[in-house]
Amino acid sequence: MSIYDTLNKEQKEAVLHTEGPLLLLAGAGSGKTRVLTHRIAYLIDEMGVKPWNILAITFTNKAAGEMRERVDRLVELGAGQVWVATFHSTCVRILRRYIDRIGYGNNFTIYDTDDQKTVMKGIIKYLNLDPGKYRERELMGVVSSAKDELVTVEQFERDAAVAGDYNKAIQAKVYREYQDTLQKNNALDFDDIIVKTVELFRNCPEVLDSYQERFQYIMVDEYQDTNTAQFELVRLLAQKYRNLCVVGD
Repeated sequence: MSIYDTLNKEQKEAVLHTEGPLLLLAGAGSGKTRVLTHRIAYLIDEMGVKPWNILAITFTNKAAGEMRERVDRLVELGAGQVWVATFHSTCVRILRRYIDRIGYGNNFTIYDTDDQKTVMKGIIKYLNLDPGKYRERELMGVVSSAKDELVTVEQFERDAAVAGDYNKAIQAKVYREYQDTLQKNNALDFDDIIVKTVELFRNCPEVLDSYQERFQYIMVDEYQDTNTAQFELVRLLAQKYRNLCVVGD
């Protein structure tokens, strides 16, 4: 019996639809991950797709590990060459090779929340802001939200000027100081990992082209959780071959 005989009609249709965009909407426990892993197996075993031309993105390391185990069980040869990873680990691997193209060293540091708080505390002091009014975590949230939406420092500053909002102008100063400090320290925060990959792809078409050729079939789990930066990352990678399958609730 074929491994695909265990799928229901809708699941099998999703597995067999290999070319062009595909959106799968299904609730929890409906076998979405099963469809993705069987789809990977079908692409390799039945369609002759090279394993290294497949990218599967998940949101957590646990989910990536589970998907990797399932793919290993289903695919006999080459399963290890399928790129199964989270958004962030995918981008870190890319940036370690090419971030020097956009002004950082390839040995960059990734700042955790405590590192970010330390930087923000120093900025509050440097700008002579009232620490009772401008708290580190709140300012970190403002910066993070801007990055999630791919709002650059320059765009944030323009928006603040147009709005004529004093608090937003202060936030713009904080955002600029924060990014300048990180770059001076050759550091990225968690949001930068996605943002800087998008920036790299936009500014270095030859790098983007190499990854578009590498990832000719792309699958994204839990797609409903993507923010603007993650959406743009996927859009850029998939725009050449358009073989994109996304799964969401």
